[in-house]
Amino acid sequence: MPSIVYRQYTGERDLPHIISLVEHELSEPYVIYTYRYFLNQWPHLSYLAYPDDSSNVPVGCIVCKQSPHRESRNRGYIAMLSVHKNWRKRGIATSLIRQSVEKMKQDGVQEVVLETEFDNAAALALYESLGFIREKRLFRFYLNGKDAFRLTLSVAPYYPLPPGHANLNYRAIYVAPRYSDSDDDESSK
Repeated sequence: MPSIVYRQYTGERDLPHIISLVEHELSEPYVIYTYRYFLNQWPHLSYLAYPDDSSNVPVGCIVCKQSPHRESRNRGYIAMLSVHKNWRKRGIATSLIRQSVEKMKQDGVQEVVLETEFDNAAALALYESLGFIREKRLFRFYLNGKDAFRLTLSVAPYYPLPPGHANLNYRAIYVAPRYSDSDDDESSK
C-alpha cells in the first residue's frame, strides 16, 4: 500500500484539484468564489493528500476556516472534506481532519463545527470517532433538499511540547485529587 503524503494548500495551482475532488465526491455544488473565499483567507488550514511523493494529483482534501463567533469565541469550521472513492477506508480523511484541527488548535480555536448530510452514515461515524457530537439537525439545509446535522468538537487549549519531547497523540482528562472523609472533619471544625 502506498505511503500517503500530506501537504498544506499552496496556491491557485492546487485549486483545480480541490474543485475536482469536491465536485465528484460531495453532493453540494460550490462556485469558484466559495473555494477562493476559504482558500485565500485560510490557506494554512487546508490540506491535500497524495498517494506518494511523486504524485501531483491529490486523492483527498480538506478546506477549513476559523473566525470569531458570538462573544469572541474562536471557532474553526470544516467547509469541505473529500476523499476519492477509490482511496477511502485508508485513514486519509481522519488524517486530514486531525491535521487541520491541530493547526486550528495552535491558532487558539475553542471549537470546530461542520455540517454533513443527516443520512451520511460513514461521515457521521468518522466525525463521531474523532470526538464530534451532533449539535442539532438542520432541516432542508442542502440545495438538494436534504437535512444536515451540525457537529461540534470542543477543543482543549494548545500547549506546545518542549523541544526534544515526542508528540504523543492521546487525550487526557483532569482528575481531581482524591477526596478523603478527613477533609470533612477538618472543614466542620
